[in-house]
Amino acid sequence: MPSGSAIRGTRVGSGPMKPSERGEPAPRRPVSYWCVNGHSVEIRLAADAPIPATWECPHCGQPAGQDPQNPPGRERSQPYKSHLAYVKERRSDADGEALLDEALAALRRRRGEL
Repeated sequence: MPSGSAIRGTRVGSGPMKPSERGEPAPRRPVSYWCVNGHSVEIRLAADAPIPATWECPHCGQPAGQDPQNPPGRERSQPYKSHLAYVKERRSDADGEALLDEALAALRRRRGEL
């Protein structure tokens, strides 16, 4: 049964078979980074790409810098915040009181208490 595909004998995403058909790779340069735990990582960037000031260490996840004698400090993890803590960041106590009064008034109207 014919599938109707115009491309036969290849699969989607397959690359060229011969190295000569691939073309020349873009010029690259090595950049080294060190983290506070003493890990070293070397990445290769395009020659014309800007060099990032920090890079995440693949071993421990800490930020790594280009100066091996003075690597960036450890990242502090954010403490767990509850839903109420996030609400309190967005609303003041006066806003909370106004919303509570409005909700209680609506509840009392539905019950016929007012």
